[in-house]
Amino acid sequence: MSKSFSASYAAAGVDITAGYEGVRLMKKHVERTMIPGVVSDIGGFGGLFAPDLAGMKEPVLVSGTDGVGTKQRIAQILGKHDTVGIDCVAMCVNDIICCGAKPIFFLDYIAIGKNEPEKVATLVSGVAEGCVQSGCALIGGETAEHPGTMAADDYDLAGFAVGIVDKSKIIDKNSMKEGDVILALPSSGIHSNGYSLVRKVFDVESADLGKYYDELGMTLGEALLVPTKIYVKPVLAAMEVSEIHGVTHVTGGGFYENFPRCIPDGLCAKINKADIRIPAIFTLLQNTGNIPERDMYNTYNMGVGMAVIVSRETADAAIATLKEGGCDAYVIGEIVAGEEKVELC
Repeated sequence: MSKSFSASYAAAGVDITAGYEGVRLMKKHVERTMIPGVVSDIGGFGGLFAPDLAGMKEPVLVSGTDGVGTKQRIAQILGKHDTVGIDCVAMCVNDIICCGAKPIFFLDYIAIGKNEPEKVATLVSGVAEGCVQSGCALIGGETAEHPGTMAADDYDLAGFAVGIVDKSKIIDKNSMKEGDVILALPSSGIHSNGYSLVRKVFDVESADLGKYYDELGMTLGEALLVPTKIYVKPVLAAMEVSEIHGVTHVTGGGFYENFPRCIPDGLCAKINKADIRIPAIFTLLQNTGNIPERDMYNTYNMGVGMAVIVSRETADAAIATLKEGGCDAYVIGEIVAGEEKVELC
């Protein structure tokens, strides 16, 4: 047992013994994420990982970092903290899969007004679940108590992921060509973007988040907290059976900001809005807030959490493999010549 304790620091609002208890409680969750390659145990100064480089000629490390954003305010209002960690992992690993990298490890960072060990451990349980879903290890993290600068029940969760890919297998948008097919990978809901607008539209600070909506099949609060879908394993499997020329993670900025990131000059992603399967939460959000359609597509994923661009010849194989991996992929458009990079019609 540690003998570390500072009465003076505790009087200033930081209880370091709470941090030790939090680490103890989270260990069972972290252990779920252990995969071959993990060298270090939780609690050291650095997380150690020895990647398996077998079969790789030119291994390239790929990193991504992000947070949950103001979605975590919904979690705080509802006192439900076990899913936002999934969002945190998803926002990072879904980014690095866009270039074909397999996530290998993750680290989290929690800034919190008052360190409540049980709450911190619950947050980490969600992070661990996200790591399990994406096949990577949670090898470290940090919890920082911020008395006087954050409310006692407030917290901010962020993290970063590191992945690896053989250089020859990096998804290259310059291989894209006219006639390539755009596949939609359905989202689980709003995911983790645009929640400042969500909170304003639904007035979440005073609204009844426990109200049940028939069209949602759940309460409003439950719908707003559905965690971001993680696409890593299905996309990696699809890479093995099809020619993938582009992948876009549809996050903040929606279609108009994210599709151009994976489209080369001279080509355009022509998307048929009528083919998009829009979840009810977006319709409710748009109607409640009287939000113009273009703003919706420029802010939210509208049901397309990720899009994969494949050669027409291998599209069927990609769809079948993605479906086997739990993604009910379907066609929403094709690549055409053009200068706009994305066109919704």
